Amino acid sequence: MAKVLSIVNQKGGVGKTTSAVSLGAYLAHAGKFVLLIDLDPQANATSGVGVNHQELSQSIYHVLTGQANLRQVIVPTPHEGYRVAPASAELSGARVELVALPDREFKLQQALLEVKSDYDVVIIDCPPSLDLLTVNGLVASDALLIPIQSEYYALEGLGQLLQTVGLVRERLKPDLSVLGGVVTMFDSRNRLSQQVLDELKAHFPYPIFQSIVPRNVRLSESPSYGQTILQYDPASRGARAYQQLADEVLRALNI
Repeated sequence: MAKVLSIVNQKGGVGKTTSAVSLGAYLAHAGKFVLLIDLDPQANATSGVGVNHQELSQSIYHVLTGQANLRQVIVPTPHEGYRVAPASAELSGARVELVALPDREFKLQQALLEVKSDYDVVIIDCPPSLDLLTVNGLVASDALLIPIQSEYYALEGLGQLLQTVGLVRERLKPDLSVLGGVVTMFDSRNRLSQQVLDELKAHFPYPIFQSIVPRNVRLSESPSYGQTILQYDPASRGARAYQQLADEVLRALNI
């Protein structure tokens, strides 16, 4: 059965989707069969792996609302062994539609039962919010990976996120674990970046991965070409960071 890993942070612009897309690519490159689930209505993870969601008739929205099963919406990416359950703008409406449904927090977990045995790893790219879509991602997961931008304001939202994780454990998913945090957009020339890293190591209650993702223009450029960083520039500093992170995640997941 697949290990299910949610990439989550309610703050936008912290490298969450870049981390989800890039980590999935490198796990597939390492020989694992990977499914990326895009839960963000912006569908950036979907386009980031080279899939045009506007050309598709179904998305993860149709799965969550009971109009399709997960196997019906999964599509291949240009990477061997890497598939995606795409998002669509309709997901914004799912936040409201799910409220009236029974077992609303468990829709994704139930849908995953059909395909978990087909994959080694399932990565869920959660939206930058703490709404029902994110809760569905948390409940469906075995573990969480938290990207943390190396800036002061990024630290302020962590308490709220960890409080939400605690509530999900208490009420919905007792065995949910936090794999750790990964520092993103790190600028070695900026003293503040190092100070944020030191603060995290001192006070973050979970492991901090040794792999640190630098602020890297190639990482920013690759989505505009519909390519992962593994395709776009595998020799870049950003690519090497995600390759190292994938190695660490494989060891942490014990697969």
